[in-house]
Amino acid sequence: MRTLGNIIWFLFGGVFMGLMWWMFGLLAFISIIGIPWGRACFVMGNFSFFPFGKEAISRDELTNEMDIGTSPLGVVGNVIWFLLAGVWLAIGHILSAVACFVTIIGIPFALQHLKLAVISLAPIGKTVVSKEEAAAARYSIRR
Repeated sequence: MRTLGNIIWFLFGGVFMGLMWWMFGLLAFISIIGIPWGRACFVMGNFSFFPFGKEAISRDELTNEMDIGTSPLGVVGNVIWFLLAGVWLAIGHILSAVACFVTIIGIPFALQHLKLAVISLAPIGKTVVSKEEAAAARYSIRR
């Protein structure tokens, strides 16, 4: 079912938002200082192309170790990201979600867009893994 959802998603709009993520990533790579944001854009852009069966999770939640993206510097990076690009990607995902909510069949796709809208506000320090891997990481943290 995930494969069918991903194919329909990609053909009916996911490709556009994924390309927007990649466009922001290319813009970030133009300057050397923007490389961390560009890397996050490409990770989330790939996620935006095929989101079913995957989940974005904080890297420190996954590895139980803090890195530069999950440290206070990551918070600063997310604030800068939000002001320069995050809000625009979030608006794009929200508008896409509204368009998908119009039909009953589009509701699962709209929910994916809303999930991606939240992620687009602060993607630094996150990585994309399968839903099973994310659940296992969260389970190990609770123990």
